Amino acid sequence: MRLGSVRGFALELARGPGGAYRGGEQLCGRVLLEVAAPLRVRALVVAARGGAATHWLERRSVGVNAVSRHCAAAETYLRRRQLLLRDTGEPTTLPAGHHEFPFSFQLPLTLVTSFEGKHGSVRYCIKATLHRPWVPARRTRKVFTVIEPVDINTPALLAPQAGAREKVARSWYCNRGLVSLSAKIDRKGYTPGEVIPIFAEIDNGSTRPVLPRAAVVQTQTFMARGAQKQKRAVVASLAGEPVGPGRRALWQGRALRIPPVGPSIFHCRVLHVGYSLKVCVDIPGTSKLLLELPLVIGTVPLHPFGSRSSSVGSHASFLLDWGLGALPEHPEAPPDYSEVVTEEVAVASQSPFPLLPDPRMSLEGPYFAYIQEFRYRPPPLYSEEDPNPPSEAMRPRCMTC
Repeated sequence: MRLGSVRGFALELARGPGGAYRGGEQLCGRVLLEVAAPLRVRALVVAARGGAATHWLERRSVGVNAVSRHCAAAETYLRRRQLLLRDTGEPTTLPAGHHEFPFSFQLPLTLVTSFEGKHGSVRYCIKATLHRPWVPARRTRKVFTVIEPVDINTPALLAPQAGAREKVARSWYCNRGLVSLSAKIDRKGYTPGEVIPIFAEIDNGSTRPVLPRAAVVQTQTFMARGAQKQKRAVVASLAGEPVGPGRRALWQGRALRIPPVGPSIFHCRVLHVGYSLKVCVDIPGTSKLLLELPLVIGTVPLHPFGSRSSSVGSHASFLLDWGLGALPEHPEAPPDYSEVVTEEVAVASQSPFPLLPDPRMSLEGPYFAYIQEFRYRPPPLYSEEDPNPPSEAMRPRCMTC
């Protein structure tokens, strides 16, 4: 055995570098080993690790001194280990050439989606270690992504979200009028790439023009040792037209598209990732008027049928509340019977599939003629007078006569 006889040592996953996994699936791959000469190996170990960790420093002043507090927390979700070459006490000699060692791990049923933040992360990796006698161990590592499904096809995430706020515009000590804002969206759950239709009403009762805006905000919350630290970022935004003094503006489904972002993370004890839709009105000389509606970013898109049908009633009332689905005052009268029958006869005559003759039934028989007469002729017009009055002999007589 000579030093430097290992030409290549790498890990390869079955799904490739862009593949993602979820809880309960099989994590399969292989260890690739390329040696230039016979190699003595003591053991070959593969381990899978995954978990969440947070870390930040809090500084505060105590008199003339600065005190730093170290905040850190961790949580483990995955810990698996597999021996590809077991240590039996005697080294195993591998011949020169290319060697492959397959492995497979069963992932736990419950995992947390991979995430990278400023003060914390959720990471998953797999590591292979090659142990040789009298030589330092050689290691290789590969990171893989876990995406836990978040299904938005639930009644709670299909329910409309709405809110209203108002604020008095002030300049120094003078009131400049009242500014009110009301907004509504058709549901709470969305997936990346979808469009959020925003319905809003801005009533500017002040003496200055105001500017309405909307944005999707991501909030990252990190927790450790009883302390919390938050970081907010705007992932999508739009701006409306200025609303003049004494004017009112309506947003009837203003579209705001969700960019490719990670899903919401709730089932983690050291970090959370949430989203919200913030609709605000910039008022000159006063703090902005802000309305926040909660959002959940999922991974399972909206089904065209099934769970979506459960929200049809709420969606219809949502449109009626905003005047977008008002019923007509004068409903249209139904078509006349003779017009419908005439159209059906024309369609039947132009059908590309004519009826095949049945030898057991003649088209000239009285029974079929009666059916044709009843099927295609319109009913007689209604009249108060009987067109066929009974004869004198058939009239009922009075019992006293």
